[in-house]
Amino acid sequence: MSSQPAVPDTASDRRRWIALAIVMTAAFMDLVDVTIVNIAIPSIKGDLGASFGAIQWITAGYALAFAAGLITGGRLGDIYGRKRLFLIGITGFTLASALCGFAANEEMLIASRLLQGATAALMVPQVLAIIHVTFPAHERGKVFGMFGAIIGLGAVSGPLLGALLTQWNLFGLEWRPIFLINLPVGIAGLLLGRKFITESRAPKALRLDLVGVAMVTLALLMLIYPLTRGHELGWPLWGHLCMAGSVLVFAAFVVYEKYKTRKDGSPLVELSLFRVKSFAAGVAVQLTFGIVMGIFFLVWTLYMQTGLGWSLLKAGLTGVPFSIAVSAAAGMSVQMLVPRFGRKVLQAGAAIMASGLLIYIWEADRYGTGIHPWQMILPLVVMGAGMGLIVAPLTDAVLSDVPREHAGSASGLINTTGQMGMALGLGLVSVVFFGSVDEERIVPNGIGKAYAEAFQHSLWWVAAVLAVIFVVMFALPARPKQHVEGAEDEPEPVKGTEPEPVLAH
Repeated sequence: MSSQPAVPDTASDRRRWIALAIVMTAAFMDLVDVTIVNIAIPSIKGDLGASFGAIQWITAGYALAFAAGLITGGRLGDIYGRKRLFLIGITGFTLASALCGFAANEEMLIASRLLQGATAALMVPQVLAIIHVTFPAHERGKVFGMFGAIIGLGAVSGPLLGALLTQWNLFGLEWRPIFLINLPVGIAGLLLGRKFITESRAPKALRLDLVGVAMVTLALLMLIYPLTRGHELGWPLWGHLCMAGSVLVFAAFVVYEKYKTRKDGSPLVELSLFRVKSFAAGVAVQLTFGIVMGIFFLVWTLYMQTGLGWSLLKAGLTGVPFSIAVSAAAGMSVQMLVPRFGRKVLQAGAAIMASGLLIYIWEADRYGTGIHPWQMILPLVVMGAGMGLIVAPLTDAVLSDVPREHAGSASGLINTTGQMGMALGLGLVSVVFFGSVDEERIVPNGIGKAYAEAFQHSLWWVAAVLAVIFVVMFALPARPKQHVEGAEDEPEPVKGTEPEPVLAH
């Protein structure tokens, strides 16, 4: 089969950069929605009278539904077309955002957040898959550098945007505009996506593995649900049994996927991807890094808002230096640093981020509840630079050797492990943060000190996880394939498959 370029002329070249802007905006919208709720928690709690358990579901429910559906969403894109699934996902996400914004009670908000997470799971895997099949290998470094900058911007723009929208109290709607802002963005993404995104799917006819879908969803729920509710329910025995049982279900899933591959070649997860060393190592790093993000962003918000008593806007603006540092380091890392230093860039990122955490621990201890936002600039900039050196090259390294026809499956797996890590991190907050806060014994004026100490305790955990990440990174390839001089422009196909996706406008 003769290989044709995915992008044949100047007009198409312009189209793909417009398509990139559309899918990156959707990815940004999803990232903002993960963090935007944290800052508006007090407002939601006051307006709806939501319990602590409900608040956990409003924040972690999105991550739970998202993580549970990502592998399936990625595979559906391979089968039915990535453009089609992206458009279905962005439509559902926009409608779910409207339902969140008009929620009358905590139950409706939780249900709408679960729906939002599930529709994001259809939309988000297509982003990396569309990038992977639209851009040749030598250009992906630049694209993933931009993608990393968007990740950094999204991570901290959420709290700032949430703070501004809640503080402004537009039309007396209080916290509701944090969800309603997705409506014009989603509608624009839908209309422009229909026009500019190029359709692609796996060249070999695949069928959806429904048994695999059921097994992987069950395993993820058995793992993440007890972690999310554990603290509130007093860590019941059934929760521990559920988490242990999830390992068995995952093992059974792997066995079934091997059988399914032999039977008809249509598994939910292409297990052959894990024979690609860069992919397997990258997924392990993605999982542990997700835990870091899940713990840090929530405890940081609790520390500033509840512990220090800062306003929404003050807490949101404090994160701006972090966001700038992530974006700058991410943009620089893939194009300038990785071609020269390879995986050492990612390891330097982990070490720099850990050193930023240590500075933060020292400052939180030294200044106590009298700490000022300007005193947090140094640790946040150091942490942000470290994170930027990880997020962009990691995506590039994980996908560098993945065959194009498995782009959706690989993208779903990458996103799933990151989100699974984040959901695990959110669940672990109840252990590492609330586990060191004895709420019953805190005197009213002692909550700030208790939260500051719990914040420091949590950051030690995050630093320890980063040390693990540093070691796991030794399994990454010394340099992503497309950065090696003389490397092939496209990855070798897995034996028995065709490398070229079906492309149609």
